[in-house]
Amino acid sequence: MIDHQRRDLLLGALIVPLAAGLPMARAATDMPMPPHEIPGMDADMVKVPWVRNEEIAMLVYPGMTVMDLIGPHSMFGAMMGAKIHIVSKTLDPVTSDAGLTLIPTATFDTCPKELTVLFAPGGTDGTLAAARDPQTLAFMADRGARASYITSVCSGSLILGAAGLLKGYRATSHWSCRDALAGFGAIPVDARVVHDRNRITGAGVTAGLDFGLEMVAMLRDRTYAECTQLMGEYDPHPPFNAGSMKTAPANVKKAMIELVADFSRKAQALATASKV
Repeated sequence: MIDHQRRDLLLGALIVPLAAGLPMARAATDMPMPPHEIPGMDADMVKVPWVRNEEIAMLVYPGMTVMDLIGPHSMFGAMMGAKIHIVSKTLDPVTSDAGLTLIPTATFDTCPKELTVLFAPGGTDGTLAAARDPQTLAFMADRGARASYITSVCSGSLILGAAGLLKGYRATSHWSCRDALAGFGAIPVDARVVHDRNRITGAGVTAGLDFGLEMVAMLRDRTYAECTQLMGEYDPHPPFNAGSMKTAPANVKKAMIELVADFSRKAQALATASKV
């Protein structure tokens, strides 16, 4: 289902309680909400206040994990009026760690300077390279100095940390590199999504869906987020109970810790060498 069709369906779901005169939860922020007139309906009867004009910049870079991006993007994409910028150094195609190619829509130079949300996805070696890249860090630091929300999913928080955006903040990351955040002056937290003032960070990969829904609730309201969740039929029942270090069998944890040991060491070295 393409974005405008999904947004239209969400809009219809949100109109119904208003048309019936039912109370709705107020938005989680004090940002202005210009009313949106619904075509074909009496403007005095129904005006929907969920249409806004957020500017959302989502960083992409070679070797990133695409699901870190796509989960949040699918949630942001349901927000009527929001503009999402897929940002990279250039407009050249960017290939993820699993071989999926993305086309950026903005460069570091053309991305809006005033952002509602600045977002960084994670990965492994590609993320470490991005977290050492002067242009990437300069872009993140510049936009992060003014963005309303500074956010990440998975090891994308390493990029935030390297750009000096997490010092003194509670934050999370993928379990393989979460502790490394302390080297950037952050306070590592073992949680699915961590809020500390305007820093919102998600844990590994699939936590991007939870992160995205929480962001929608903050930027619009809970009802809007719940409509988005229902449209996405996000009601997970995984076939195995191995999705976290708390529940995975011992042999699975051992195998994965060994597999990512080199990345974990490199992430710690990156943070230790940081000058932020």
